[in-house]
Amino acid sequence: MKGFKFKNDFITEEQFLTFDESDRVIKAAAPEWRTFIVVALKTGLRVGELLALKWEDLDLVAGQLVVRRTLWQDQEGPPKGGRNRKVPLSDEALVALKAHRHLKGAYVFCEPEGRRLTHSRVKDVVPSTCKKAQLAKRLTTHGLRHTFASHLVMRGVSLTAVKELLGHESIEMTLRYSHLSPDVKRDAVKLLDAPVAASNGTLTAPHRNAAGTERETPGNLDGYQGLDGAGKGI
Repeated sequence: MKGFKFKNDFITEEQFLTFDESDRVIKAAAPEWRTFIVVALKTGLRVGELLALKWEDLDLVAGQLVVRRTLWQDQEGPPKGGRNRKVPLSDEALVALKAHRHLKGAYVFCEPEGRRLTHSRVKDVVPSTCKKAQLAKRLTTHGLRHTFASHLVMRGVSLTAVKELLGHESIEMTLRYSHLSPDVKRDAVKLLDAPVAASNGTLTAPHRNAAGTERETPGNLDGYQGLDGAGKGI
């Protein structure tokens, strides 16, 4: 796809937490930062979006939030891409936010006197929590966004849905996670069962038609892009 360097731009395992590592980070988080980390992990919001998040953006009854603004260079403005987006809250995020509810001010994450947090104030929170959890990885807050997207794709959520949740302007950005999809690995392994045509020695790989049923399509291993990262079946 134009503008996307598949082999170079895929998210690597060093850029996100595994499911077990995520649990360890949450457990290791200092009480004052636990909700911040949980919400970052379970919503995929950008750092600036977390810092600019206000209580008016949350609907704790419906279980969702609306990203209306972001913080960049100490200035609040529209989210990246210029449009609002709704993000459902997981049960864990919802419980954490309800317990975190305060009357200090308009911002969800703020100083004791209610003043909005800054990028410099939170930059060491995630790395230090990873260290406390005894992880070799030293992720930043943005790494929790990668974790959110990676876990969704690994659980079989469509790239289109992940794109909307992350607020990506283009699907090309979301394709960085496509190699984590279980369907990609499943389709790759199916090549092992593909019969070899006697006439030319090529493989006949299974292919799904518009109706969702499989038919055999002649090809060869070099032409199949699900194994080596050249296309990932996307």
